[in-house]
Amino acid sequence: MSILFHDIIFGPISSRRLGYSLGINLLPISSKICTFNCIYCECGWNPDKTLDTGFNKREDVYNALENRLVEIKENNEPLDVLTFAGNGEPTLHPQFSEIIDDVITLRNKYFPEKKIAVLSNATTLSNKKITTALKKIDLPILKLDSAIENTFRIINKPSDSFNFQDYINNLSSFKNNIIIQTMFLRGEINGHNVDNTSENELNKWIEVVKKLNPINVMIYSIDREPPAKRLIKIQPEELKKIAEILKTNNIPVQMAF
Repeated sequence: MSILFHDIIFGPISSRRLGYSLGINLLPISSKICTFNCIYCECGWNPDKTLDTGFNKREDVYNALENRLVEIKENNEPLDVLTFAGNGEPTLHPQFSEIIDDVITLRNKYFPEKKIAVLSNATTLSNKKITTALKKIDLPILKLDSAIENTFRIINKPSDSFNFQDYINNLSSFKNNIIIQTMFLRGEINGHNVDNTSENELNKWIEVVKKLNPINVMIYSIDREPPAKRLIKIQPEELKKIAEILKTNNIPVQMAF
């Protein structure tokens, strides 16, 4: 069963990776919009035809966020991070850069000690305005589910025009200031076996991760029912082994079970 966020601001919710996270959804509230069509996405498959093409307006995001931050402060609710998430890829919003500045302003006004995160699939990093905006925040969390193109395409299902090498090169623009997020899984989709935990997969992935020199790597597996039904959740013991490989290479790692 897919999950869509029907509010501009949601939470704070207890996140497996970020603690108490206040979600910011820039995408339409009744339809998913994304440049990937990941086989594990909790929002489900991309619709054949987008039902709602209206991104949430900049002023509506500002007002909704300020109102919620005031409530959180007055009620002394737990809060660790303000997170751009929601129904697809947040950086697709035409005013993403300006909204980043708005959120920084509001964060500094009400909770200057809290962090701002963006969960992004990194497909828009060729846009300099977006990369500049992402470099202003505390936690640019960018996706890398495989360093092998064929596996990547099976898991993330990008468009036919997607250029994998450009994608890796664009991630490199965040070298030393990136948080890598990787979903580990195995199973079968449309007759194709998929497994990004094999020795070859991990070796290639570690090679790229080491070059990026991330400030952290977040590894996790399936938590909710995915749209592709024949996928298998990676168990904590196996994730711990992957984490040990990262630690051996002096790469900070965070696991989510």
